[in-house]
Amino acid sequence: MTDLTQSPASTEPPLWRSIPRWWRAHVIREIDHQAVVERVREDDGWTPRYAFMLLMSAGIAVLGLLLSSPAVVIGAMLISPLMGPIVGLGFALATVDSSEIRRSLTALALGALVAVLFTAFIVLLSPLQTVTPEIAARTRPNLFDLMVALFSALAGAYAMIRGKAGTIVGVAIATALMPPLATVGFGLATWNGTVAGGAFLLFFTNFVTIAVAAAIMARLYGFGRALSPRQTWFQMSFIIAIFLVLGIPLGLSLRQIAWEARASRDARAVIERQFEGDARISQIDLDFGSEPLAVTASVLTSRYQANAAQSATRALEVMLGRPVHLDIEQIRVSDGVDTENAQLLAAQLRGREAQGERERLADRLAVAAGVAPDQVTIDAVGKRAVVRASPLPDAGLATYSALEQRVANLARGWTVELQPPARPLPVIALDDKGEADAQALALTQWAALRTGLPIDIAGSGEAAEALIKGLTDAGVDARLVPGGSASEVRPRWRIGE
Repeated sequence: MTDLTQSPASTEPPLWRSIPRWWRAHVIREIDHQAVVERVREDDGWTPRYAFMLLMSAGIAVLGLLLSSPAVVIGAMLISPLMGPIVGLGFALATVDSSEIRRSLTALALGALVAVLFTAFIVLLSPLQTVTPEIAARTRPNLFDLMVALFSALAGAYAMIRGKAGTIVGVAIATALMPPLATVGFGLATWNGTVAGGAFLLFFTNFVTIAVAAAIMARLYGFGRALSPRQTWFQMSFIIAIFLVLGIPLGLSLRQIAWEARASRDARAVIERQFEGDARISQIDLDFGSEPLAVTASVLTSRYQANAAQSATRALEVMLGRPVHLDIEQIRVSDGVDTENAQLLAAQLRGREAQGERERLADRLAVAAGVAPDQVTIDAVGKRAVVRASPLPDAGLATYSALEQRVANLARGWTVELQPPARPLPVIALDDKGEADAQALALTQWAALRTGLPIDIAGSGEAAEALIKGLTDAGVDARLVPGGSASEVRPRWRIGE
């Protein structure tokens, strides 16, 4: 006999199954997938409107960077059309639509190339070619930049799917796309590889993260439901691999930035402990690229401390675990003197000293190049000085190279580049083993890199081919032409082609 008092077995599905069912029935069903796809495809291809807005955004961005104006840079972000093809790429990845992937990638790649070339052209015409704070801020991406791009892209994709287009404006500001490309153009125009490389990494990080985040949101809202389990697994593996590839180097960059911030705090604390009373650090600078680590500080104090630098150096080396060169400038301030005024005076003195250093370097380079000092380009942030030399009577390339080296020896810590006129290149002798004359080869390479002109080398045989390969690997546009002999090769400028 059946026990009617027992309750029937529960037929409720487990929670981990009921939530996806509820999501498909109440959320995905409300989405007009066809309308969303049409909205995405309106802006993900190359069109005259896209090209025009791209050029305008690039122009505004590079001018804002050169003027170091955040408001102008934000204006460039607002009108940048790059979000269109990136979001389109994300939706195409979610649905594995190869034609849309090609269309979006073509629009994005061509747009990025046009933006970089256009901004580089503007920088070449501009009298302002200094690395401003707005430019420097886009040359060192880290893991936080990836996280900002991820959260912003998720919000942007949600807004696109739910029809809340106004949110895209905020996403465009949060995920900078055009300013990094403009910074790449600046780096190319000024031959600053550090600036160009760092800015391109920031753009690439933002672009990939936005596309992947858009693909994640698209799949979450039911786009690409017809994909097979194998295709879905491949998508998940691809997304995880992308975040790992980007996250590891950006995480290391963030770690280095965090270490530098801690080192700055430790240096300030150690120096402060060397002084008593109301002594104050007016300024402290750390050069993390130098070896040993260079630390310079200015301290306002009423009492001179004889061994402050030595004691602080030993303490810092123990704390940081690396050699340190510490230079402390002690500025005497009498008791009762207004410390803030003394700080202002010290800052003015340091500013005049830095300005004097730049002016002295410009004068030396101008004399060496035979030009006026205002024709010398000084990058105070990157500590780089560049000048194009005027033709000097009876001066060959070796003379210009020696002049550059002489100025560089007097300007320690600066990168000095003197661009010579296209004087005849030296004949490069070959010994019995086919080895090239190192001095003549080095001079040829230096002249080609400084002028940026291509060269032809008249020669034949394996020795000449090896010489061409070495020059090409160093960044010289060189090619082999018939001529020369077994004992020498003859370089010449390739002009007029």
